[in-house]
Amino acid sequence: MSSNKSKKPAGNLIAANRKARHDYFIEATFEAGLVLEGWEVKSLRAGSAQITESYVYIRNGEAWLIGAHFSPLKTASTHINAQPTRTRKLLLHRQELDRLIGAVERKGMALVPLDLHWHKGRAKLSIGVAKGKKQHDKRATDKDRDWQRQKARILKH
Repeated sequence: MSSNKSKKPAGNLIAANRKARHDYFIEATFEAGLVLEGWEVKSLRAGSAQITESYVYIRNGEAWLIGAHFSPLKTASTHINAQPTRTRKLLLHRQELDRLIGAVERKGMALVPLDLHWHKGRAKLSIGVAKGKKQHDKRATDKDRDWQRQKARILKH
């Protein structure tokens, strides 16, 4: 489960946190299930989710997704009081949770949601164990990306 490359086709993607790879060095990735309500699944199927400002927090040996915004559909949530930014529990194996807890508490790493996608009909969240980038690291990454783009342009001609 801990690979850095995403091997999912684009059709399965619900929402992506594109800012995460810009702001953090991703050391490892994990795939977690989410505990969702019915209206949340319907809004995910409609593609109305946003995880840019969200983060993963570990409390009492459990992982929680905080700050993710799932916009309720007008037709799906008529009789319930929908909370778009409620805290959602993440489903991980105990061994994975222990590795995440160790990374956060001992190494000072951050847990960043990378993307929300479908896997075999279930909504899954890719979590990155990350270390924050400094400003000069971000500039170096941008410079390297520009050079790769330039190199591809030169080779194309």
